[in-house]
Amino acid sequence: MSYIQTRSGLLMPASFAEAPLKAPEMREVATTQDGRDITRGYVDPMMLLAPQDTVLAARGGNYEIYREVLRDDQVKAVFDQRRLAVVSREWEVVPGGKKRIDKKAADSLREQLNEIKWDSVTDKMLYGVFYGYAVAECLYARDGAEIVLNELRVRDRRRFGFDGAGRLRLQTMSSMNPGEELKPRKFWHFCTGADHDDEPYGLGLAHWLYWPVLFKRNNIKFWLIFLEKFGQPTAKGTYPTNATATEKQRLLAALEAIQTDAALIIPEGMTAELIEAARSGTADYVAMFSGMNATIAKVVLGQTLTTEAVGGQYKADVQMDVRQDLVKADADLVCMSFNFTVARWLTEWNYPGAEPPQVWRRLDEDEDLGDRAQRDKTIADIGFRPSVKYITDTYGGEWTESSPPPAVPGGPAPGEPGGPPPGPAFADPGEDPTPIDALTDRMAEEAAPALKDLLDQVRLYAEAAESMEQLRDWLLAAYGELDTAALTQVMALGFAAADLAGRADVTDETGLNRP
Repeated sequence: MSYIQTRSGLLMPASFAEAPLKAPEMREVATTQDGRDITRGYVDPMMLLAPQDTVLAARGGNYEIYREVLRDDQVKAVFDQRRLAVVSREWEVVPGGKKRIDKKAADSLREQLNEIKWDSVTDKMLYGVFYGYAVAECLYARDGAEIVLNELRVRDRRRFGFDGAGRLRLQTMSSMNPGEELKPRKFWHFCTGADHDDEPYGLGLAHWLYWPVLFKRNNIKFWLIFLEKFGQPTAKGTYPTNATATEKQRLLAALEAIQTDAALIIPEGMTAELIEAARSGTADYVAMFSGMNATIAKVVLGQTLTTEAVGGQYKADVQMDVRQDLVKADADLVCMSFNFTVARWLTEWNYPGAEPPQVWRRLDEDEDLGDRAQRDKTIADIGFRPSVKYITDTYGGEWTESSPPPAVPGGPAPGEPGGPPPGPAFADPGEDPTPIDALTDRMAEEAAPALKDLLDQVRLYAEAAESMEQLRDWLLAAYGELDTAALTQVMALGFAAADLAGRADVTDETGLNRP
């Protein structure tokens, strides 16, 4: 086979370059419904699919085993952290567009979500992250001319299944398989955690939590047995080789009495003693218990610091950021699935032609205005003044620019120690203007807009910079690109005025200009 080299330096078969362009393949090729799926084999579109969760499949395929996992104290604590961190954040409905009808659709959806207690719905739907998927039924009602959500009821996922075509079905007593077909736009559901789109059931956190919880429970069982032996040693009795069955029974009864009696009697020739548990194994049970709790916390929260008091402040900040990433992903999962289903359905029914609104959780931390104010003060100290609009947008409230304080009667004059700085010097109104005065006035008139344009460019950098070092770097990088044409003209006038002023001073000193 011959190869040719592309412009990027890669080699490709010459036949590829010579082949004529063809239209792309529009059909789905790797479908799961034609019997070619090697992971499931033939799939009947009218039969329920079994979840591909290996833990679930090995234990009968019933989600009840994962409900037992949720009964673990550590699982409950850390999953509550992750779930309630989402629900505790405020939510907002954003219009899909700028048209009036878009805003009306958003107002309508916002009012409906308030009525159905959106936080409570979100809290229940987030259990889909634990099990792999969640299902909610939309109960609609009429409100005038609109179809509105009267209620959103989150249903038990064990009542549902997905058929070979990926459709959600309701399992009932009269139709367990394939279950009842559901009406379109009636149920809202999502799945999460699977690493491909061929698994409609998803793969929840419970899949990874099952074994740590099982090991932890078995460890606790043996730990309790150890503690029992340590607190109440096992009684041991020795009987002679020729002892009868009755004598053996009498000895066993005597040993059992040790558990409750402070004193006992035994037949002559028989001995009784206590076997105490070794005290060296306690740490092993504790380490196992702590290790499984740490594993559970890592699976659910991605870190352990918010459940275990270890690490420094730096580690705390980093690990809290990890948890925040998971919380944001959970919030986006619920909101995005709702936006593409229920929110779109309601908009198409009630506001045809409108862009569907979107509901989101506000998870970004508010900026520390104290740090922002300190940064603004630092920038002001080097000569840049923020605009009133910037102050209002950043700090809120109503602001006006303050005027400089009036001169104090009898106080120091401008230019004197303790007094205000001297203002610009102007020619005596009674004197005839000189060429120097004309150039100075012209320079003052042209300098104002030139300096303003230049400072406006610098102010943009100052408002966007996150630190003084970043502002310095930006100004150095932009030094050669700033528009200085107008300022150059002003400086030329200044140099001309300075030259004329110098000539005038020389003339005055030599007496050439004296009367």
